[in-house]
Amino acid sequence: MLPEVGADLQVSQGTAGQAVTAYALGVVIGGPAVTMLTARLPRKPLAVGLMLLFAAGSALSALAPSFTMLLAGRVVSSLSHAAFLALALVMAASVVPEHKTGSAIATVASGFAAATLLGVPLGSLLGHAAGWRAPFAVLTPLTVAAVALLVLVLPRQQAPATSLRDELRVVTRKPVLLAIATTAVGFSGVAVVFTYIAPLLTRITGFSPAAVSALLLAYGAGSFLGNLAAGKLTDKSMSASVRGVFGALTGVLAVMPFAAAWQPTAVLAVLVLGLLATATIAPLQGLILRHAGTAPTLAVAVNVGAFNLGAAAGSALGGAIVAAGALRWTGLAGAVLSLSGLGLTYLVLPRTQTPQHTGNAPVETTV
Repeated sequence: MLPEVGADLQVSQGTAGQAVTAYALGVVIGGPAVTMLTARLPRKPLAVGLMLLFAAGSALSALAPSFTMLLAGRVVSSLSHAAFLALALVMAASVVPEHKTGSAIATVASGFAAATLLGVPLGSLLGHAAGWRAPFAVLTPLTVAAVALLVLVLPRQQAPATSLRDELRVVTRKPVLLAIATTAVGFSGVAVVFTYIAPLLTRITGFSPAAVSALLLAYGAGSFLGNLAAGKLTDKSMSASVRGVFGALTGVLAVMPFAAAWQPTAVLAVLVLGLLATATIAPLQGLILRHAGTAPTLAVAVNVGAFNLGAAAGSALGGAIVAAGALRWTGLAGAVLSLSGLGLTYLVLPRTQTPQHTGNAPVETTV
């Protein structure tokens, strides 16, 4: 909807794109800052407050009389993104047995996958039919409804006993920093290709715009299912899951330039990429929780920012490749990044592990 935003607020399309950049920077920088400032607050009021902050930012965006006010609205909304997701992931992991952490993370993340699957096409349709302000106007009462649901069903939890110093100490541990780097580098490989997948499928493969829309819908459905499957696999073996996903991602991204030359293979490659794209969330956030101990919230928030940083970096790299006239070959750059992420996992996870059993659940321990 950037052309419509630019025309209405009298800025260029490139300038209008800064609204996307402002939101991303708010997630990457503001999310951890908000998490630190709210570290000692009770969990339920904090969750409700963060959602109200998102609603306020959406309302401000819908009513923005100028581009400056639109930027302010996007930044306000973004400040709740990483902090709320981190809070949700930590709370979900805290109410299940340790061997179910991967499934808990995947369940929360599947909400974001489903929101993307439905929200992007519906928001686009609504924006084109009723103006770019309409999606923000609809999003505001939807967020308020989510607040009411949180008030009704979210259990009360006391403020964490850990201090901000504990949170900072955790996030600066070498394994945590390596896990965050793995997230940023590995996910950027997906972004290099996915950001420009529509022009790839139309210009190189020869699909119509309608066919591309259908493929992207299937991609989103695959992401939803792949995320849930990865959660189950993470419960069984975190190391095998994260390495298996990165290895498979490297393979599918490497063959994408060649698969794009023929429509049947292009369809298969897009569907497989969809299954794998969000399958990194559960094992990578599980890595953070494994190393974060009793003070995981800030580390998880920073890792959420790392996903967004990876998306931004991958998009920028993909843009440079496309600008150089090499649209078809973005997959090779993505494969290199995913392979780098795979390599980083060997620094984060123990190289030699043997299974032990606690009850009926296997638990990996370092040898």
